[in-house]
Amino acid sequence: MTALIAALCALAAALGTWAFLVAPGRSRADARAPFLGRACAHRGLYAADQGVPENSLTAFAAARAAGYGVELDVQLSKDGDVVVFHDDDLLRACGVNARVDALTTKELFALRLFGTGERMPLFAEAMDALGPDTPVIVELKSGPNNDALCRKTLGLLRGISGTYCVESFDPRIVAWFRRHAPDLLRGQLVMPVSFYEGSRLTAFLLGNLLLNFLARPQFIAREASLRAPSLSLCLLMRPMRVVWTVRPEHDDARLFRENDAMIFEHFRPAAKRQPSV
Repeated sequence: MTALIAALCALAAALGTWAFLVAPGRSRADARAPFLGRACAHRGLYAADQGVPENSLTAFAAARAAGYGVELDVQLSKDGDVVVFHDDDLLRACGVNARVDALTTKELFALRLFGTGERMPLFAEAMDALGPDTPVIVELKSGPNNDALCRKTLGLLRGISGTYCVESFDPRIVAWFRRHAPDLLRGQLVMPVSFYEGSRLTAFLLGNLLLNFLARPQFIAREASLRAPSLSLCLLMRPMRVVWTVRPEHDDARLFRENDAMIFEHFRPAAKRQPSV
């Protein structure tokens, strides 16, 4: 009997530790409200053939005109400007084998996105194109100077009248916003362990949300195929749920129904989820 009690106590302690590690933070209803039931265009309403390129002012204007929210990516140029661009390097989008943070803003502006006439926008330009009524999910890309990126992004956000939240794959970035902007809705991006680069331990911790205790994210933005016990446990604690990236081959109606917000690309779902009857 003593051994059984000890085993049960050990199990309870393990479950309690697990719950502590993955638990989300609380958020205000007014911070969540603009995103609930919203479809958000991934990197703007861009074309699959990049004729309207991703993360471009044209893609953002198109998403705004269609009534969608938007998800976009920010990082720093060499001279410290916050620019909107997804990849760490410029090869895929601009044909240049260099990191974004190795070029000045002037040098980045001279490049063209996917062979179009579009250039990489500043974050301030993107937010101006989206206007105050477009819900914007701002993903901060992890890099060599996360503190400066967080500080400058927050400074720009504080200076505009808009509807926005922040997210990152890097829990250190999410934790920065927990410390410095606790009023701002913050989210943790998560994907299957096999999708992460780097060490197996880091991938295991990130893919299982075991670093949530650092940041207490108020929403979880999960890759559409992800199924994991830690995710299920976290979602039982009722953070806001965001799913990405929903494409034409997915059951978008089900994913939209099961989540509070949906990030999509390459098709045009309803801009707002219809309330269930």
